[in-house]
Amino acid sequence: MAHPTDKVPGNAHYALVLLAIIYVLSYIDRLVISVLIEPIKAEFLVSDTMMGLLTGVAFAIFYTAFGLPLGRLSDRVGRKVVIAVACIVWSIFTMFSGIAASFFMLVLLRIGVAVGEAGAGAPSVAMISELYPPRLRARALAIFGLGPALGAVLGIGFGGVLAEMYGWRATLIIVGAPGVLVGLIFAFTVKSPKQTMSASKGIPEEGMLRTAFSLLKIPSMLMIVLAGGAAAVTGYAIQMWTPSFMIRSHQITIQDAGMLMGIGGGGISLLGTLVCGYVTDKMSARDPGWQLGTALAGTLISIPLAMAFYLWPAGTAFSIGSLAVPTGFLFYMGFAFFGVWWTIPSFSALSRILPSNKLAQGTALFFMSVTLLGAGLGPVVAGFISDTLHNIIGGVEALRYALVATTSLLLIPCLFFLSAIPKYRKQLLDNTPASTTTTIAPGVKPAVS
Repeated sequence: MAHPTDKVPGNAHYALVLLAIIYVLSYIDRLVISVLIEPIKAEFLVSDTMMGLLTGVAFAIFYTAFGLPLGRLSDRVGRKVVIAVACIVWSIFTMFSGIAASFFMLVLLRIGVAVGEAGAGAPSVAMISELYPPRLRARALAIFGLGPALGAVLGIGFGGVLAEMYGWRATLIIVGAPGVLVGLIFAFTVKSPKQTMSASKGIPEEGMLRTAFSLLKIPSMLMIVLAGGAAAVTGYAIQMWTPSFMIRSHQITIQDAGMLMGIGGGGISLLGTLVCGYVTDKMSARDPGWQLGTALAGTLISIPLAMAFYLWPAGTAFSIGSLAVPTGFLFYMGFAFFGVWWTIPSFSALSRILPSNKLAQGTALFFMSVTLLGAGLGPVVAGFISDTLHNIIGGVEALRYALVATTSLLLIPCLFFLSAIPKYRKQLLDNTPASTTTTIAPGVKPAVS
């Protein structure tokens, strides 16, 4: 029998679909650059390290700098307007990236993409948490969380096809255009959920940094934030550099690399995300510790699968038409299924322990960690190791071992999740309101089921 609070109006489902589409578009615009690394590198004559700076550090620093202020803005003025404007802004900057006259200009335009994307992720998670009850939240967030996987399918998969046909510049213009339209549709057709404002009349608000520090004092919050950031280091390195790895070590074309990574790996990630949301809801209903336990289990399983993929020698398992599928790629498909399991449980856990009037700001801290550590360090670390090994051992195989080294870093988020589970379980079982040093308006309760 359904719980009375499980009834969700149709406009909530409509909003969820559009939020998921916007999240997909953000990852298309973010990930398409990975399949364009080789032609961009060739045109501007830059190193792997410089490409790592373009795809990672330049994006991450500005995403992080604007993430908390825009999350705070959405807590004050509402989620809808911030998300809609953000979608339009990053889409325009993606299109402009296609006409960059120099590598420096391309870096500046990618910074514009980062600033725009900083205004969408955390407010979207907060909006979904307001639209759906806790018992259905992981599954709703799993729908939203299809963004990275679908973004990989379309951004890397079809991005490779577009790049092969029209070049990297036209590809950026084509993939950026839909976001402008979707942002306008979202702004004019979505009904905002009822939102508790960050402070009531007469109660002074904290400064932004003080709010951030107070939120990080919530039990398990810091460990979840650090786990997400640490997992993202490897995640972003793999997303950005695996197409180049397959081009260099398996001698396949940019189009085939995009098809394998995007449609093959991305499609499996879609399935993994949905299964993770279902398993997390079911298991955490028995024991709240499984909310993060599924993240730990999936991440642990993914490590040997990724290692096997990168270490497996070149060779073809089978062909699909003219597309030769490397034998090692079969292991990557297993990694793609389990490697996404740290995301949805983390989002859902945060929605249960954060005060509802600071939900977007708290979620922004998670996104900031993921982006600063993941997008900021992942691609550049892998690129730096690749350049270093190339100088030592020579040859194109340097990137293979750079990605093996980066994959081993997934052990770090496992330790953070392991530390967070007992704290999170205790908070949920005690049903204790998430306390911070801030004064919360009367009647405002944290989002704990």
